Amino acid sequence: MLRGAQGTAVARKECPGFRSRLSRLARGMIRGHGTGVAAPPGCRIPILPDPELPIMRLALSTVLLVLSAGLAHAGSGVNAFPPAPAPLTSPVPAAAQPKATTTPPHARPVTTPGLSEPKLKLAKIQGSAGRTGPRVALTFDACSGKTDQRIFSTLVENRIPATIFATARWIRHNPDAVAVLKANPDLFEVENHGAMHVPAVDKPAMVYGIPAAGSPEAVTAEVTGGANAIEAAGFAAPHWFRGATARYNSGAMAEISGLGFRVAGYSLNGDDGASVSAATAEKRLSGAKDGSVIIAHINQPDRPAGEGVARGILALKARGAFFVKLSDAAEEPVTAAVR
Repeated sequence: MLRGAQGTAVARKECPGFRSRLSRLARGMIRGHGTGVAAPPGCRIPILPDPELPIMRLALSTVLLVLSAGLAHAGSGVNAFPPAPAPLTSPVPAAAQPKATTTPPHARPVTTPGLSEPKLKLAKIQGSAGRTGPRVALTFDACSGKTDQRIFSTLVENRIPATIFATARWIRHNPDAVAVLKANPDLFEVENHGAMHVPAVDKPAMVYGIPAAGSPEAVTAEVTGGANAIEAAGFAAPHWFRGATARYNSGAMAEISGLGFRVAGYSLNGDDGASVSAATAEKRLSGAKDGSVIIAHINQPDRPAGEGVARGILALKARGAFFVKLSDAAEEPVTAAVR
C-alpha cells in the first residue's frame, strides 16, 4: 500500500493508462503546468496542492516520478529500486599494483650521500679469560624532549654505568634527571651531544631530513655550545662529541678534533633513534657482543623502543655483562663507514 499526503491508503495494483497519466503529470509539473490528474477507481491518490514555488514544484515532481517507478513494478516481483552498483575494481592486475611499503616514515627522509658514520669498538683487554659475559659500553643520546624513566631507573636501580650524550636543550628541560646524574657520578658521565641537536656537517646537507649546520662556523657553535652547557650545569668538561644523527663530513670531523673532542661512534645501534619495536630493541641489546659500544636513546618515553631497551639491559646483566663508561675503557681506533 502507498499512503498519500493526508494518510489516504492507495492500492498498489495495475491501473491501465494511469502510469502514463502520472508520468505526464510529473512532466507537466516540471514545466509549471497543472497538478491534478484523474485516477481510475481503486487507484486514487490525494489531490496535490498547486505549487507556488519552484522548489515545491521540483520536490513534488520528484515524489511523483518515484511513485510512477514504483507502480510500474507493482505486482511484478521486481524490486522497484535496483541495488547499488558493485564497487569498481582496478583494471590493473593485482600482481602489477604497487605494494604498500612497510618502511617506517623515519627511515625515508632525504640524506645527502657521502657522509661518514664513525664506528667505535672497545679494545680487547688482557685478563678477561675468566669473565663469562661480554664487555660493553652503554651510550645514550639525550637529544631533546623528556627523560625515559624506564631506561633511567633501570640503570640507577641496578647500578649499571653508562655514558649520556646530552644536548644543551635536554639539560635545560630536564632538571630532575640532571640532578640524578650529578648525584651518581660513579654511574654516569655526561658527554657532548651539541647545543641544538644540529647535524655536524660543515656544508649544506640534509641528514634524515634534518638540515645540517651548513658551515664551519655553525659546526663550531654546535660543538662549543653543547660543551659550555654541560659545564654550566656542574658536570666535568666533556671529551667526547657525538653529533645529531651521528653522521659527519670529513671537514666537520677535522673541526671537531681541532676543538679538542673525540668523535664518538658506535658498533651496535640499539633502537634506530627510538623508532623500533620493544621486541626489536630488546633483541638487539641482549645479543650484544664483547666490545660493543651500544647507542640508544633516553629521551623518548612515549615510544615502545624504550621498554625493549630496558629489558635488553637486564638481559645483558643476566648474561654476566661487564658494563663500562667510555672514559673507563680503551677503544679501538675509530673507523668511518661512508653512506
